[in-house]
Amino acid sequence: MNKNILQKIALAILLLLSTIGFSQVKQARIVEDFNKNWNFKLGDYPLAPQKDFNAADWRVLQLPHDWSIEGAFDKDSKTKQAQGFLPAGIGWYRKTFKLLASWKSKNVSVEFDGVFKNSEVFINGHSLGIRPNGYISFSYEFSKYLNFGQENIIAVKVDNDAQPNSRWYTGSGIYRNVRLVVTEKLHVDEWGTFVITPEISKEKASVRLEVDLKNASENEKEFRLVSSILDKNNKEVAKVESTEKIAANSSLKKVQNFNVKNPKLWNTENPYLYKIVTKIYEKAQLTDNYETPLGIRYFNFDAEKGFSLNGKPMKILGVCLHHDNGALGAVENIHAVKRKLVLMKEMGVNAIRMSHNPHSLEMMQLCDEMGFIVQDEAFDVWKKKKVTNDYHKDWDAWHKKDLKDFIRRDRNHPSVMMWSIGNEIREQFDSTGIAITRELAKIVKSLDTTRPVTSALTENIIEKNFIYQSGALDLLGFNYKHEDYKDFPTRFKGQKIIASESVSALETRGHYDFPSDGIKAWPPKHNAPFDGNADWTVSAFDNVKSYWGATHEENWKTIKKQDFMAGTFIWTGFDYIGEPDPYPYPARSSYFGIVDLAGFPKDVYYMYQSEWTTKPVLHIFPHWNWKKDQEVDVWAYYNNADEVELFLNGKSLGKKAKQNDDLHISWRVKFEPGTLKAISRKNGKVVLEKEIHTAGEAFKIDLKADKKEIKNDTYDLVYVTVSITDKEGNLLPNANDLINFEVSGGGKLVGVDNGYQANLDSFKANSCKLFNGKCIAIVQSNGKKESIQLKASTGNLQVALIEVEVQ
Repeated sequence: MNKNILQKIALAILLLLSTIGFSQVKQARIVEDFNKNWNFKLGDYPLAPQKDFNAADWRVLQLPHDWSIEGAFDKDSKTKQAQGFLPAGIGWYRKTFKLLASWKSKNVSVEFDGVFKNSEVFINGHSLGIRPNGYISFSYEFSKYLNFGQENIIAVKVDNDAQPNSRWYTGSGIYRNVRLVVTEKLHVDEWGTFVITPEISKEKASVRLEVDLKNASENEKEFRLVSSILDKNNKEVAKVESTEKIAANSSLKKVQNFNVKNPKLWNTENPYLYKIVTKIYEKAQLTDNYETPLGIRYFNFDAEKGFSLNGKPMKILGVCLHHDNGALGAVENIHAVKRKLVLMKEMGVNAIRMSHNPHSLEMMQLCDEMGFIVQDEAFDVWKKKKVTNDYHKDWDAWHKKDLKDFIRRDRNHPSVMMWSIGNEIREQFDSTGIAITRELAKIVKSLDTTRPVTSALTENIIEKNFIYQSGALDLLGFNYKHEDYKDFPTRFKGQKIIASESVSALETRGHYDFPSDGIKAWPPKHNAPFDGNADWTVSAFDNVKSYWGATHEENWKTIKKQDFMAGTFIWTGFDYIGEPDPYPYPARSSYFGIVDLAGFPKDVYYMYQSEWTTKPVLHIFPHWNWKKDQEVDVWAYYNNADEVELFLNGKSLGKKAKQNDDLHISWRVKFEPGTLKAISRKNGKVVLEKEIHTAGEAFKIDLKADKKEIKNDTYDLVYVTVSITDKEGNLLPNANDLINFEVSGGGKLVGVDNGYQANLDSFKANSCKLFNGKCIAIVQSNGKKESIQLKASTGNLQVALIEVEVQ
């Protein structure tokens, strides 16, 4: 064979390879961010879906978006106290977009992660459908209505006008992400895979993958189905392929089985993640690629021994979280969610209960990546209402589809280890609860038999609890009732049990009432007069609880002694907007959080850190700015030590150690200005030292950003903690100055807050008062690749400046 022929063959091979490569890039699944350049306006505009509708005066914005958080607090708001007195109403979104003419032969879908609520979506004047449930993800395939190569109009009506419709803040609008998904006619269906690991040993893990395929074309298709398991370094560790046929306009389910040698197991300390990449080839063309997360792990709930993960006994140390992101409202942002979860992880939390509805894809993804066990919850209400316009109105028509979609979306997340079908459901008190519980459990089991079905119950008298009597629950969840836990093994013989919700203690960050001993229940009983503080605060010592709950220490002392209890979910990890029990207006957010709404830990955070982590902890409080000779209670949380010695201005106030099941120690001290110092020791050796200083006159504004640089993607956030310090750098714990903000460069101010539950200033203002010395400013990338400058000013103090680089 001569040289010219060899060159021609080589060129032909290169051309073939380049063609295959191009077709792979060109025709594989396309997922596009569909959040930018929407128009929005409050009010009802029935003609908005039409092409000639004039939206010139509509606001241009980027999703996700929550219009409620932008509104003013109003005592007479229809949303009432439960939703923080913020507005709701009706709003419309509208977007003009073009698609490539070459996509005409493809399937095009729009995916909404969540719209609150009663959404109706239109494309080019055609209604695609409605979805009442504001927490369920959904999509529409709308290829037949599209004008390829020309302009298209998508419009979304959001109707959140019927109020009240929730027991907590919901937000209003398209508050989660939206995507455009483009596939070939032959593709993996929406939420079209299901992975389980039937057998796991040190040497091998068997993996079973179900793949739902859809052929939307008019022709029968022959194809290759290829799935590969990749480790975290994208190295292939297992592969299965087969040749298949699928009829025209039909669906097909295929099962693929793998073996992974020497598997690395997912756990809460090392959440190792694999992924499965599924590809469809028609001849040489890649026509679809679809990723499925895979965490190899096994777990068990036991009636006597509680919970174990990968054969290792452990307590579920969990918190309940609502879906709002503080000053951002219901707007879902992965950076805001990660900040919350980092704070929880550092506290020692290993589990999250998604209260009381499906949460975002970002939350699920981060729980997988960061190592949180998840109790995934579907409903707060069934047929019997809790508030006038809640989900009970949609139950008959929608609960089956909503539950199925919820399970199918989340069942591949290794973090999910429990399906909760309801929270404090009223049907537990009558016989209708039996049939509904069985129906819901059957739906769950039809889609996933690998996880237990649970429900958060409030009634622990068997004869009165018809959800329990259904016999359909695999795991009993009880809200509160900590004083009865010891009797549960006798009362519920052979049953697996978890504290699905516990505590409901109240604190205001940085506020202290003396004396601190003695526990107060507010109100003493239901509907009793409330005798709280005139400034709407609650003492941050762990000694105030709701009448139905417990203090943090009471609950944890009980849980840690009961081996049969799988664990606990504290109400709540963070304060949340709405439900400011027991205070009325102007209180507009909850007091139950271990961390306040702005993201500042309350003191009890360190009690959990001392109990739930092994890292050395020594935390003393309160601050040290009081009146001369005032009697001040000083508490200390500590671990990894035998004792703590307290000093005031160098003079020892004595050594103390925890006795029996104590979780803190305390001293009663007459205040004198200066330095309060604590030293923890083990076997006579110093473990930690902590000092608190009396702060002097205000000297400067202090700004601390939680990161030095952010991405230039219009989503990334930086949280800046703002305080005032004296000349020595001591924080002024009682400062309440109004701080004015100015942002320039590559960022914009998107939220402010100070954690005060009765703060009625807008979360969207350009200023914020310090509360007990602190506030937060949230800055978001605005798309300009310029460094961000945040200026803060107040009174006669020098203007403070902090700069954040933009990548």
